[in-house]
Amino acid sequence: MKLIFKEVNVLTGEETITERDETAAETKARKAREAELAKLQAEAKAKETARQAILDRLGLTAEEAAILLG
Repeated sequence: MKLIFKEVNVLTGEETITERDETAAETKARKAREAELAKLQAEAKAKETARQAILDRLGLTAEEAAILLG
């Protein structure tokens, strides 16, 4: 993956753009972050699905549950 950095000198307005390839350590860290994000998103989706199932069994809408719990 290419990394692109843009630096702007606020005094002169000069812009410097630098491109370089991602290092092996950066690639490993990025993939670990992506995996963690996917895991967190799956957990959030599962919690939302479970919450909605409970509300459906109780016959409540999300707004009604918020009022009751709020």
